[in-house]
Amino acid sequence: MKIIHTADWHLGKNLEGHSRLPEQEKFLSDFVRICRDEEADLILIAGDIYDNYNPPAMAEQLFYDTLKQLSRDGRCMTVIISGNHDNPERLTASGPLAKEHGIVMAGTPNTVVLPGQYGKNQITDSGPGYIHAEIHGEKADLLLVPFPSEKRLGELYLNASDDESRQAESYENRMRRLFSDLAKKFRPDAVHLVMSHLFVMNSTGDGSERSVQLGGSYLLPGDIFPEAADYIALGHVHKPQQVPGRRNALYSGSPLHYNQREISFGNQVVAVTLHPGTPCEIKKIPLPVYKPIEIWHCKSPAEAIALCEEHAGEDSWVYLEIETDHYIHEEEIRAMKRLKADILSIRPIFPEGSGTSPSSEKIEELPFEVLVKNYYKKKFQTEMDEETLELLLDIMTDGEEDLQ
Repeated sequence: MKIIHTADWHLGKNLEGHSRLPEQEKFLSDFVRICRDEEADLILIAGDIYDNYNPPAMAEQLFYDTLKQLSRDGRCMTVIISGNHDNPERLTASGPLAKEHGIVMAGTPNTVVLPGQYGKNQITDSGPGYIHAEIHGEKADLLLVPFPSEKRLGELYLNASDDESRQAESYENRMRRLFSDLAKKFRPDAVHLVMSHLFVMNSTGDGSERSVQLGGSYLLPGDIFPEAADYIALGHVHKPQQVPGRRNALYSGSPLHYNQREISFGNQVVAVTLHPGTPCEIKKIPLPVYKPIEIWHCKSPAEAIALCEEHAGEDSWVYLEIETDHYIHEEEIRAMKRLKADILSIRPIFPEGSGTSPSSEKIEELPFEVLVKNYYKKKFQTEMDEETLELLLDIMTDGEEDLQ
């Protein structure tokens, strides 16, 4: 059985208020081609399809168009779970219509997928969190654990008859019990698969994964997964990597770099070949950088303008960091942006000990996002991350739209 594993598409995500949909569309076109070239029997998408609970209509349309192409007239089964960014109900609402294309969707850990014909393949049995499938005559057992928040685990396990010790059970112990119970559904003559959206301890984030941990309670050890699993497809961490100590447990990573911290690692999808009872064969398929995020360090505003002119025709997102002993003038900022499209921010770097502080006149020359970042750094003695800035800009944009 040939499997393709991907996750963390974050369709509809912005970068400093700029849409990434054109890049995401290029990735999805490549992804359809990869799945076709690899002759995938099964595609696993491990959560965070969208970037928020209310994705733009264009993102949803792009998702549905892609799923239809992945289907190859129902010959390929595609299984999707929700991540912490997804609205489970909204994501799975199209499930009945998607069935004829071989598309299976699970929104919460207690989702029950109805047995039946899915495209040209079948789900022969199912229950909360698992499915038994027959794909091109081969048996596959899938344990599906969409983002397991405390609330969703509570809905799955706790009820009024539970004793106090069970109600006080830790998050980790509940997750161990969940995977232990689900592993009993593995059949000896089937391929054993696990797909989940969670964070395993000692995995390296280094990305724009929105924090969903409270005091570390959502961090899980790598031995949480069933030993009988042939392959474990994970989502949530944007940096592609293997779970420490588990050769067959992988984060596929996100298909795009979503902020400055992510530009140091490559993006990929994972191809897996599986036969019951034998170790899986794993192939990592690299993805191109569709539009690079670059950080330009300049010694002066004049050097920055010259660099913008030199790279004027290149398609890239740019953060400008400019050494200067004065605030950058408005005409200099206009010159940079006129020469180089998609400049995301222009940050002046003043000499240490210069005592430079903005006068009211010079403040007016700075872009709003620079002012916000400067205030944040002064207030909290640390750089503002892109997620926080993006949220603030989104709120302000919504407010401006309401006034129009």
